[in-house]
Amino acid sequence: MKKWLVVLALGLVSAAQAQQVNYAEKVNPFIGTGGHGHTYPGPSLPFGMLQLSPDTRLKGWDGCSGYHYTDSIMYGFSHTHLSGTGIEDYCDILLMPVTGKPAWNNEQYASPFSHKNEKAYAGFYSVKLDKYDIQASLTATKRVGLHKYEFPASAKEGHVLLDLYHRDIVINSSLKVVNDSTVTGMRRSTSWAKDQVLFFAMKFSKPFKSHNVALMDTENGALKQAEGGNIKAYFTFDVKDPVYVKVAISGVSEEGAMKNLDAEMPGFDFNGTLAEAKSAWNKELSKIEIKGGTADQQTIFYSALYHACLNPNLYMDVDGQYRGTDQKIHKAEGFENYSVFSLWDTHRALHPLMTIINQQKTNDWINTFLVQYKYGGMLPVWELSANETFCMIGYHSVPVIVDAYQKGIRGYDAKYALEAMRSYAEGTQFGMQHYIRQGYLSMDTQPESVSRTLEYSYDDWCIAQMGKMLGQDEVYNRYMRRAQSYKNIFDASTGFMRGKIGGRWMSPFDPTEVNNFFTEANSWQYSFAVPHDVSGLVKLQGGTAKFTDKLNHLFTTEDKLSGRHQSDITGLIGQYAHGNEPSHHIAYLFNYVGQPWRTQELVHQVLTTLYHNAPDGLSGNEDCGQMSAWYVMSAMGIYPVTPGDGKYALGSPLFDEVKIHLENGKTFTIKAKDRSAKNFYVQSVKLDGAALPVSSIPHTAIMNGGVLEFNMGATANKAWASGNNVPVSSIKDDMIVPVPFALAESDRFNHSMKVSLKAVEPNTLIYYTLDGSTPTSKSTKYTQPFNISKSVTLKAIAFRNGQYSQLMQTPFFLIPTDKTIKVLSRINPQFTAGGPDALIDGIRGQEDFRLGAWQSHYPGNLEAIVDLKAPRNLKKLGLSVLQDLGVWIWYPTQVEFFASDDGKAFTSLGVVKNTFSDKEYGSFTQVLSLPVQTKARYVKVVALTHGVIPDWHPGKGEPCHIFADEIIIE
Repeated sequence: MKKWLVVLALGLVSAAQAQQVNYAEKVNPFIGTGGHGHTYPGPSLPFGMLQLSPDTRLKGWDGCSGYHYTDSIMYGFSHTHLSGTGIEDYCDILLMPVTGKPAWNNEQYASPFSHKNEKAYAGFYSVKLDKYDIQASLTATKRVGLHKYEFPASAKEGHVLLDLYHRDIVINSSLKVVNDSTVTGMRRSTSWAKDQVLFFAMKFSKPFKSHNVALMDTENGALKQAEGGNIKAYFTFDVKDPVYVKVAISGVSEEGAMKNLDAEMPGFDFNGTLAEAKSAWNKELSKIEIKGGTADQQTIFYSALYHACLNPNLYMDVDGQYRGTDQKIHKAEGFENYSVFSLWDTHRALHPLMTIINQQKTNDWINTFLVQYKYGGMLPVWELSANETFCMIGYHSVPVIVDAYQKGIRGYDAKYALEAMRSYAEGTQFGMQHYIRQGYLSMDTQPESVSRTLEYSYDDWCIAQMGKMLGQDEVYNRYMRRAQSYKNIFDASTGFMRGKIGGRWMSPFDPTEVNNFFTEANSWQYSFAVPHDVSGLVKLQGGTAKFTDKLNHLFTTEDKLSGRHQSDITGLIGQYAHGNEPSHHIAYLFNYVGQPWRTQELVHQVLTTLYHNAPDGLSGNEDCGQMSAWYVMSAMGIYPVTPGDGKYALGSPLFDEVKIHLENGKTFTIKAKDRSAKNFYVQSVKLDGAALPVSSIPHTAIMNGGVLEFNMGATANKAWASGNNVPVSSIKDDMIVPVPFALAESDRFNHSMKVSLKAVEPNTLIYYTLDGSTPTSKSTKYTQPFNISKSVTLKAIAFRNGQYSQLMQTPFFLIPTDKTIKVLSRINPQFTAGGPDALIDGIRGQEDFRLGAWQSHYPGNLEAIVDLKAPRNLKKLGLSVLQDLGVWIWYPTQVEFFASDDGKAFTSLGVVKNTFSDKEYGSFTQVLSLPVQTKARYVKVVALTHGVIPDWHPGKGEPCHIFADEIIIE
């Protein structure tokens, strides 16, 4: 009893502190709304279900949140928004106050606005709508948004528009006018979440005098009910006094939305609701108390903490009911259910931050993971509104669970969690079985193969730790071996992680090239993505000195990005890209090689040059709090390089003092003595008064409370935390033998080709076969290069210290020499499929265009001439093509075939029209073929491009691609 009284008293003290300091007004919600931050400025509560915010942009990458600071037109205020994602969705249930004669078209009812008339802080947003001279103010509870509309004195009446058609594609929607002040309804839509179901309940503060419902933008009068794909309605009021509107949402039912409305907002007290919203934010933000730094730095810090506490979002009604990933309704027992898990991003820093300041919510999130596994069959990858989007790579719910469990956050069934983790890691999705069998992914089996291999390796290390903590040695041993898979894609000859096609290195190789071997990155950025075995990576690089040189070169190189344009790769320092997550831990790796002073330089540079108190104050997408969590952690002077190991690497604190008020009632204080803008180098560190010789601290030190004290100076202390006093990230158990690799000019040849084999480590034997059998120690031992003269599959294993590697296999193709090709159109250098001969090599592509056999002709038509070397009887001609609208690939509108005897004068043999839909999303292939009866030596193929991408597509105005893998001649 006494313990609880103490904790209660400490909680009351913390609440009192929150009220004394108005943290909510230290927040600038406009940070990230410009540039490519993709944030929104409107009010939401900490981890709230509803996000009420203005919408200024209907589509496009920089409109993912519905708002962009460069816009000057406002469409209204909707109730769901995504914070900093790279794909657009949400912006559901739009309201817009207007005067005069109502209009149904969004371009007509939209209003200009000025930023000078906008105001926002945590829990509040207001703006003046210039077209109507209406002042709109917004605030919210967890599940309810409250609007206040102040109409001009000159207006005799005003209207509130409800637009259920706004934003993404509507599958179905409905509207019920319950009485003269209450409206309920439903909106089911498809976008990133393929089947999002949202119910709402809306009440006005006064009865409306009349209403009018439009179906397909055609007025239907005062309907009481409506259903369809395009529903809008106007509600007309006497506007001498402000009109208040409150809207609750639910993923369950209209009744659930009404329960949420009545429970959280029984009245229309705007000031009272705003005060409660500010109080909630003050309580949340006061968990970290800072002193020192500039006013802008304090604003950036609390804005970052604010953005870090917007997601994940509560996703259940006040009675505990929620929509599961099986699309059925369930009831949460003993936990709160959540949604919006951007785990590829947030497992790196946001979730580790929450293990410090939000341990109970961490339990809730993990319990949410487990019910998604229970009902939906898998742990989340990128779950959105009860839809698994399968966006991004890896299975990064795993490190969130393991990091929490390692830190003592255990309010869930740990054995069931391990079962769920293993279920995904032993599954069939995204090349998993190829990865398990050969120890890496290659481009012929899975796109983004290098990035996936690296991230799978880390996730597997996490599973190994969970197995060890639960006493399951077999699990530990299996996954520790898998955790070393990164070794199978390290190319010692270049010092980079390098893509493989089968068992061969992708060639030519340029580490600056952004291509389909990587996820939103290149080899420079992913070659340091081994946070769980930094010692092993150092060894592969040739030792500490070479590794350190490579790490420095990443930040100092003047080489520019090459290859495919990737908007996410921003915030560049050399080839380090702070605007995207794979780089986020890299500056801290200098700690592991005894140069923490270099970490301090770089972290300070990022903190002070890549974050600003301005709309474009983020160097990349916010990504549901990860960009901001990096700032919060780094500004405090700590960072989780390897979530799951229970340690934080030290950096360079940005403030004189930081106090972290913990849920257990204790306070952990970080002090930076003599810190200034110039004094960002660490001279020495004390933990609870004792000298700290190493540049890391355990999580337990924070949870125990106490003081971490940095002594700062203007020059680097290169002696502190060097030598053997370094943090260690190392795999020492279950060491593997990396797979061998093949060296050859190509995987295809005309007559014969020389092939070599090589092992990753010295003193390694290699055994191989060419007959399709699996090699053993009785197979041919590799001693020197050999020639192949027919199509074969080379299989090889490495043997070292009594242990075999996994199997490497790679095909080689003898290409027919009975014809040649001249490609007249432009081949996109990102998708050559090996060159012009790809269209006559007999190698067919799979449905995923990224797997290498497809050739892109862009921009313009596909045009090629095939020389059969002698006149032949032709019976059938065809072109094998692919369509995938999501990546701008359309079938050609038609293919025309021509014949010639001399290669100069061609006669048309006929045209084949494409009849497949040009609006069907998904990946499809077909052969556009033409029966013929003629004799000719030359065949000419002309495929007409679909042209410019139409306006309804996110890539509108850009040229379409044509993808082909074979010209078929029979």
